[in-house]
Amino acid sequence: MSIGTFPRIVATDLDGTLLTTAGTVTARTRQALQAARAAGAEIVFVTARAPRGVVEIARQAGVTGTAICSNGAIVYDVATDEITASSPLAPGTARKVIEALTLALPGVGLAVETGRNVLAEAAYTRRVEHDLASYLEVESVFDGGRPIVKLLALSPAHTADEMYAAVAGAIGDLAEVTYSGVEGILEISAAGVTKAVTLDRLCAERGLAAADVVAFGDMPNDLAVLLYAGAGYAMANAHPMVLSAAGHRTLSNDEDGVAVVLEDLLAGG
Repeated sequence: MSIGTFPRIVATDLDGTLLTTAGTVTARTRQALQAARAAGAEIVFVTARAPRGVVEIARQAGVTGTAICSNGAIVYDVATDEITASSPLAPGTARKVIEALTLALPGVGLAVETGRNVLAEAAYTRRVEHDLASYLEVESVFDGGRPIVKLLALSPAHTADEMYAAVAGAIGDLAEVTYSGVEGILEISAAGVTKAVTLDRLCAERGLAAADVVAFGDMPNDLAVLLYAGAGYAMANAHPMVLSAAGHRTLSNDEDGVAVVLEDLLAGG
């Protein structure tokens, strides 16, 4: 992104980035997003959340466009509540990934995000309070043949960093393995499916380039987007890996870090 130009795409993660620790959009952040839209930018949520987890945030933020959900596996139209594109993990590949997971992390709990629901096996004990209605208890994540938009692996005895170190080599290029803000959980998508890849596709559809993007994030699943964008900002509260690799840094999510950068860009900074 060249100096003195305003970005055409504002790509922002939600949890730990746009949202406060309390899970809300502040008035300052909403105002900055609206000002960015008025200046010609499209606001694109780029999140690990499923579409249903985006709707209320979009309402708070006054955003009605496209969201990239489930770490890039879903493109979602907020206004129409329509999943416009999906890149699920093939069942055969998922079985190989699960075999590697269970060997590396005995007792691991498994769940699947389908895009509309979470299929949870008995050992997957995590529940997101605001999303309880979407959980379906299953004997196997393969029950019903539903799409495996994102495979979730839970190991409460480990940190996400430890889990990643234990399984990344075994899974190799079978799938994309990453993690966001929840300890003890890995998020696994189809090979080649990342937030950055899907964002690049969205930009190409609009005739835009990476240089037209300003991006914000805080966790390892955001890093590819921050490195892709013309200007990628790590939040002050970001994972150490993200802080060390991102080209730019802003204030924390509880200090309106996204708004601070947008305000500066709007002022010609």
